[in-house]
Amino acid sequence: MPPVDEPPAAATALAGACPVIPAQPAPGCPVGKAATGLADPMLYSHGDFHRRWAELREKDHLTWEQVDENNGFWSVANYHDADQVLRDAHTFTSERGTLLNILGVEDPAGGRQIAATDPPRHTIMRARLQKALAIKAIERQEQMIRELVLEVLEPLKDGGPFDFAEAMLALPVAVGGTSMGLPRADWPWLATLLNSSIAADDPEYRLEGGTQATLDNAHRRLFAYFQDIYAERRRNLGDDLISVLITTEVDGRRMTPGEVMSNCYSVLLGAVVTTPHSPNYMMAEHVEDGLLDTWASDLSVTPTAVEEALRMGSPVSHFMRYAVRDTVVRGTRVKAGDAVVVWLGSANRDREVFPDPDTFDLRRRPNKHMAFGIGPHYCVGHTVARVTLKILFTELLTR
Repeated sequence: MPPVDEPPAAATALAGACPVIPAQPAPGCPVGKAATGLADPMLYSHGDFHRRWAELREKDHLTWEQVDENNGFWSVANYHDADQVLRDAHTFTSERGTLLNILGVEDPAGGRQIAATDPPRHTIMRARLQKALAIKAIERQEQMIRELVLEVLEPLKDGGPFDFAEAMLALPVAVGGTSMGLPRADWPWLATLLNSSIAADDPEYRLEGGTQATLDNAHRRLFAYFQDIYAERRRNLGDDLISVLITTEVDGRRMTPGEVMSNCYSVLLGAVVTTPHSPNYMMAEHVEDGLLDTWASDLSVTPTAVEEALRMGSPVSHFMRYAVRDTVVRGTRVKAGDAVVVWLGSANRDREVFPDPDTFDLRRRPNKHMAFGIGPHYCVGHTVARVTLKILFTELLTR
């Protein structure tokens, strides 16, 4: 593709020769219909997605993937390009949707949910929640978290079969449910619905009506649940996270019930999609290669080892943004309205930033991974996840 730093007239003249979003691959253009299949969720359970990401990182341009007749997206696979997109909330908006499963559909949570709101409103909405989840506040909850971790690991004592992945799905709902003041009896039910809402294609969660029916059912039941919780909590405010949301003021008023419910869902979902995957990755990839034995022999490496598990496991595979004005990323013209997908797992394996990126280094420093994102939307619950993981691995490796 020709250089991108020409004046607008030259850029317009080039459009006919190399369209930004061609219906069919155009000679010499770094785009093409279904070039990578990265939008297919089955790639991440049955395909070699790391190879796909590695191929994208080697290119000196972005690659376009046409998903259907009307929708497609640019893939951002390199660390520094990901940093550019995720930090620049003035050029790339979160309010039209942040995940590929709603590509081309306006996000109803836009401007209402913290994760789907742009600064400066986003900054105001998350300020009190961020303070409640600051490291000093979470360190005061360490004993509570440790007790929940030990409860989840309790079945290991009898030496029988133990479904580690299922236990890891239960853990963040237990920790998040406690912080939000949710009844313990509701935790297993919430875990199932939360996973249904993000893995509707998974046969374990998919209903007979298909993916959309699964999503609709999960969202309807979750929001009805949080509506009831909101009504009860508003009458009995405490120091839990839901009370924090209820008493948060935005634009000179308190959050509406819909905003509170949307953010209750988002906070608990954030825990479910981040906390389990690093320990699951460790068990799936390193349970037999001696790495965990090495870690167990020197628990002083736990802080750096947890960060490396986050980098290698990359719990969130992608974030999506939409360009609000024409811009350039990695020598590629991105037009206003184009969807841009940042592949966090790929950025975390970029050899320009992480030497020997495919090797798990228990003592890796520095380790500025993007497992929790980067920029204004950096995961508000990262402190909870980190403390939980440190406790989990310490208890697991000493028993």
